[in-house]
Amino acid sequence: MKFNRLRILTMAALASGLFFSCAQQPKQTNQKVLKVTRQTISTKLPWSERMMQSEMKRFPEAWMLDFFKSPKWSYPNGLVLKAAEQLFRKTGKREYYDYIKAYADELVNADGTIKTYDINKYNLDMLNSGNVLIYLFLATKDEKYLKATQLLRSQLNDHPRTSEGGFWHKKIYPNQMWLDGLYMAEPFYANYTRLFDEGADADKAYNDIVNQFDIIQKHMVDPKTGLLYHGWDESKEQQWADKKTGLSPNFWGRAMGWYGMAIVDVLDYLPEHHPGRAKLMGYLKSYSEALVKIQDEKTGLWYQVLDKGGEKGNYLEASASSMFVYTFAKAVRKKYLPASYNAVAKKGYNGILKNLISVEKDGTVNLNQNCAVAGLGGTPYRSGTYEYYVNEEIRSNDPKGTGPFILASLELEK
Repeated sequence: MKFNRLRILTMAALASGLFFSCAQQPKQTNQKVLKVTRQTISTKLPWSERMMQSEMKRFPEAWMLDFFKSPKWSYPNGLVLKAAEQLFRKTGKREYYDYIKAYADELVNADGTIKTYDINKYNLDMLNSGNVLIYLFLATKDEKYLKATQLLRSQLNDHPRTSEGGFWHKKIYPNQMWLDGLYMAEPFYANYTRLFDEGADADKAYNDIVNQFDIIQKHMVDPKTGLLYHGWDESKEQQWADKKTGLSPNFWGRAMGWYGMAIVDVLDYLPEHHPGRAKLMGYLKSYSEALVKIQDEKTGLWYQVLDKGGEKGNYLEASASSMFVYTFAKAVRKKYLPASYNAVAKKGYNGILKNLISVEKDGTVNLNQNCAVAGLGGTPYRSGTYEYYVNEEIRSNDPKGTGPFILASLELEK
C-alpha cells in the first residue's frame, strides 16, 4: 500500500477533522500519564461527560472496559474511546486524551505488534479499535501506531469471505455474516482507506466496503417488517440457520444497532462522489422506517428482541436503544435522514434517561438493562431462539451501551 506521509499528516487529517485546536493539542511527554482520581462527578456537567467520567471511575484503565481482568485488545474499548476522543475535541480536557493513549500504550508494542491479537483468527471484532490507533498516529506521529494500524488492515487482505465477497464474521464461524461485523470492520476499513490509499487502490477498497452492505441488504432484510436478522449462513449448515434462507430466527436489537452505527460512521469517510453513498443512505432510510414502527410508544425505547415487545421475558434494552438514538441523531445532523427523525431520537433519549439511567450519591451515572453479550453458534451453542436472547446475562454499565450512550448524548448536545 503506497501512501505519501505528508499527505497523511496534512490533507487527510484536515479532511477528517483530526487536527487539534491549541486547547486540544496534547503535549508530548515521556512522563507517566497522571491518573485522575475522582471522588464525585458533577451533576452540572452534560450527560456525555457525566457518563464518561463515570466509566473512568469504574474502569480507571481503559483496558478494563467490558469488565476485563487483564489487558486485552478488543472492540468495546474502541467504542468507548471513540466517545472519549470526541469529548477531548469538544472540551480540551487532557484526561480524556490520556485515557485513550494509555490503552494503546498498554496494548501496542514498540514494533507495532499488538498484545493478545492473533491475525490468524481472522476475527472482525479485532478491527474496531484500530480507529484509536489512527487517531493517535495523527495526533502523535508515533510510528508504532501506524505499524499497528497497518497490521490490523492487513487482516482484511486474506480474511475469508462468502462467495459474493462478504467477510466471514470470524474464521471459526465459516460462511457466516453477522450484522455486528459491519460495525467492527467497515468504519475502520473506510477510515484507513481515506487516509492511506489512493487511486485504484482506494476505489477498490471503497467498492469492497459498500459491497459488504449490499450483501447484507440482499440476504438479511425481512421483506415484511424491514428489520434485519442477526446472522446469515451462506452454507445453511448451522443449526440456527433456516434451511432455505440461511437466516437466524430473530431480530436482535443490538445487532441492528451495530448496523445503523456502521452506516452513519462509514459515511464519514466514503467520498462524496462515490455511488455507494446514495445506496447507504437508501439502506439507512428503510432501516430507520422499520425501527420507528416498533419504537415503544410509552417509553420511546426498543426491546431486546425487537418485534416481540409483549412476550414473556423480553425487556427494554439499553445498548440497542442508545445505538438507535445515536444513529438517528447523527443521520439528521448530517442530513442523511429528514429532520423528523430528531424527534424520534429525542423520544428514545428521554426514555433512556427516565427508565434506564440511575445516579449514585457521588454523582456516578449507571446505564442499566444492557444485554451483556449475544451471538450465534460457538461453544456452548447459541441457538438464536427467542428464549436464548431473553435469557442472556443482563448487566449495568456494559461498554456496548455506555459508549453509544455517550455518542448519542454528544449528538443531541450539539
